Amino acid sequence: MDKKMFLPLLFLALSATPAFSQGAKESGPSSESIVVASTSWTAAFADLAGLDDVQTIAPAGLRHPPEYEITVSDIQKIRNSSMFIYAGFERMMQTIGTSVGDVQMVQIQCDNSIATVTAMAEKIAKLAHTEKKSKARVKDYVETIQEGAKEVQELGLQGAKALVNKNQIYLAKDLGLDVAATFGPGPVTSAQIADARSGNYLVIIDNVHNPVGAPLAEAAPNATYLVWRNFPENVGHDSLEEMVEDNIELLTGAFGKD
Repeated sequence: MDKKMFLPLLFLALSATPAFSQGAKESGPSSESIVVASTSWTAAFADLAGLDDVQTIAPAGLRHPPEYEITVSDIQKIRNSSMFIYAGFERMMQTIGTSVGDVQMVQIQCDNSIATVTAMAEKIAKLAHTEKKSKARVKDYVETIQEGAKEVQELGLQGAKALVNKNQIYLAKDLGLDVAATFGPGPVTSAQIADARSGNYLVIIDNVHNPVGAPLAEAAPNATYLVWRNFPENVGHDSLEEMVEDNIELLTGAFGKD
């Protein structure tokens, strides 16, 4: 769409009559409300908060969902919701800002650590009044990571020296790896390549959404190079837990676990 045409349409979308009242904004969504999330990752946090049938703006199949360019119909979709959940790093937020009519805008922190997932799920659940359902879902998520940590320990990998993309350090630490150095999200430097060559790292963990670690893997051929995800490939119940399980299986499988 031509930008000259897009701007007037955007104004109309932002100024349209909101679908929910100010009361809905203050009290959180009811069971019949529509909840929209910016990406599959923020939608996964909503799922862990006990919310079902969460809609998303950026398609889950994108390589780098935060770069999704929002459309007028997307903005209207947000306006027709009672709650919009976002992280703040999405390009779409540069367009829509942090206030869309009377929609309850909920910003969360996104990383897959036990601490952050627990805190953000609780934040959303309190607004949506879904605390009981959320606690059960978060419990399952935590147990998945704890089981992964046990597998890591059984393989003798606890405390293993790891070179990790900055966007993947949280799960690596929860699993018991020693994140001795990080890289990314920008291109690696000559100093980082030299460190990879001499650092005796057992594993290098990159980020599939913006992989930059290939030169490090080349410099450290004895290190196992893995690529993890942060954004689930689908939107639905247990999407984050299933994605984390896949990440864990990549790690344990690379070191001998069937």
